[in-house]
Amino acid sequence: MFISFEGTEGVGKTTLIRKIHQYFEQQGKQVQLTREPGGTPLAEQIRSLLLAVNHEEQMSHDTELLLIYAARAQHLQQVIVPALEAGKIVLSDRFTDASFAYQCAGRGLSQKKLQLLNQTFVSHMPNITFWLDAPIELGMTRARERGALDRFEQEKLSFFTKVRTGYESLWQAEPERIKRLDATQNAELVFEDALNYVKQLA
Repeated sequence: MFISFEGTEGVGKTTLIRKIHQYFEQQGKQVQLTREPGGTPLAEQIRSLLLAVNHEEQMSHDTELLLIYAARAQHLQQVIVPALEAGKIVLSDRFTDASFAYQCAGRGLSQKKLQLLNQTFVSHMPNITFWLDAPIELGMTRARERGALDRFEQEKLSFFTKVRTGYESLWQAEPERIKRLDATQNAELVFEDALNYVKQLA
């Protein structure tokens, strides 16, 4: 089983993933916990490039997209595919839906570019994707409380509004795979909602 977790900043993805991970381990399942961009030593180096705020030049949107897919290709080959082939459950903090929401809806890049990259490099898609949805202002307040903001977190609210709209359009297009969770609820209620979907899938 391959499960991804999506949403804008500060919606509680990390908390939910931790709870789902604990649930599966209590069930005696083998679980691979990972994230994007990142998940391997090389992909984590690319993540550092993507999140850094002190570049001497502005990163172009195309460069951002290609770096993410370079990290994703490495992540798939080194972590996700081997784990799935070994019968493990894979829990990933973000996957391809984030690229549509952030780079296409948020940055305005062509969906054709994304489709080409997915067709070329993405061999596996999640069985289920949890979209944690909350008002942008609430999420950003939580993100600021965590400490210094990275390059993405420093974007304007208008950018994140577009990202949220992107996630909503994905959810409407693929309701069988993508499940919206009300992230304004407390963490336990969000977990219970997610667990209901997981049990249906299992």
